[in-house]
Amino acid sequence: QMQLVESGGGLVQAGGSLRLSCAASGRTFSNYNMGWFRQAPGKERDFVAVISGSGGSTYYADSVKGRFTISRDNAKNLAYLQMNSLKPEDTAVYYCAAGSSRYYSETSDYPYWGQGTQVTVSS
Repeated sequence: QMQLVESGGGLVQAGGSLRLSCAASGRTFSNYNMGWFRQAPGKERDFVAVISGSGGSTYYADSVKGRFTISRDNAKNLAYLQMNSLKPEDTAVYYCAAGSSRYYSETSDYPYWGQGTQVTVSS
């Protein structure tokens, strides 16, 4: 089993920034792609970004490209999501997830999930 714990969510004004962290334990962290997803009330959980185990590859949803940056520190078993130029439509619960599939944009690609952290962007 792999345990994931997110932190760093909160309330921020539009145009502001937040950095989310995801602390992992229980498995060899560098063996897993780390993804971030988000879920707004009444909506499905959507892909935001993913970073490969080595950190050498990253992919982003079009809606966050150029504003969000995913990174990881394999020595500390941490993954991050730096969110800049936040918009009210970014408001959601953000989840980190770990998986080893060759695919990365679906929730089914990730067997391990954190509990989520709320991000609220006010206009």
